[in-house]
Amino acid sequence: MPVRGAALLAALLVFSAAALAAAPDGERSTLAPLAVRSLLLDAADRDGLAIAVGERGHVLVSRDGGTAWEQVVVPTRAQLTGVWIHEGGLAWAVGHDETILRSRDGGATWELVHSAPEEERPLLDVWFADAETGFAAGAYGLLLATRDGGSTWEPEVVAEEDDFHLNQIAAGGGSLYLAAEAGHLYRSDDAGRTWTTLPSPYDGSFFGVLPLSDGSILAYGLRGNLFRSEDRGASWAEIPTGTEATLTAGRDLGAGRVAIAGLAGALLWSADGGRTFSARELPDRKATMALLPARDGGLVLLGEGGVRHAEPPR
Repeated sequence: MPVRGAALLAALLVFSAAALAAAPDGERSTLAPLAVRSLLLDAADRDGLAIAVGERGHVLVSRDGGTAWEQVVVPTRAQLTGVWIHEGGLAWAVGHDETILRSRDGGATWELVHSAPEEERPLLDVWFADAETGFAAGAYGLLLATRDGGSTWEPEVVAEEDDFHLNQIAAGGGSLYLAAEAGHLYRSDDAGRTWTTLPSPYDGSFFGVLPLSDGSILAYGLRGNLFRSEDRGASWAEIPTGTEATLTAGRDLGAGRVAIAGLAGALLWSADGGRTFSARELPDRKATMALLPARDGGLVLLGEGGVRHAEPPR
């Protein structure tokens, strides 16, 4: 039975004992004929290379900008929730069991560089500043940092008294941002060494922060809530969305075009740099967890049901 609506959100954010169980040593993902239609939870692209990750350790690689995809075997079956591509073929993926994978050849092969299933704290997103310095964010306030290219990972403190799930990490304007549960947002202005708690426009969970090319920031989350800041998160203005669907993915497409997507087939388009949005509901009503630009000006949607396509707005 397909996972839909709130059930998909639960699959990502409510961690059952089964999902947190330790994977046996030497376990590898299994090639699946229908992996391209499986639940995918994140995707990244750079210079024509795209990588998507999802359930059961599925990793899909595209070398034509997201048109054709091929599954590759990785050394885990843990659910993978975040992926990042650096230059020179260096890529990273994270997931349950505190799994961190590294690829040095554009996603063709992967190595397991960190795993701590006994901690029962899944990782949800990953971001790298360069080949040496990166962060992996996750449940219960977990933020791991590496400054030696992934050889070692150490916990960082975001807020002394907070243990909120850190759902996404993003960079823009020389700062780093964390989107977290229970209305929490954080910013770092010193490359992740210290973090400031930002004033929040509401108390529901945020699933993403999207820095835009004009210096403004969008933050989105539960029940169609979308907010815009033009002062690095010091203040926020609510943006009407026309939907109550939870918003889970965003993309700055350039030239003032911005897309936001979420559960129940929700898809929002902006042509004015994220100041206003028009909403549509995709006919399949499937959830989207990541967005990539398509060659026809539309979008490659990744999420429930695997890889799909949305045409550009008319």
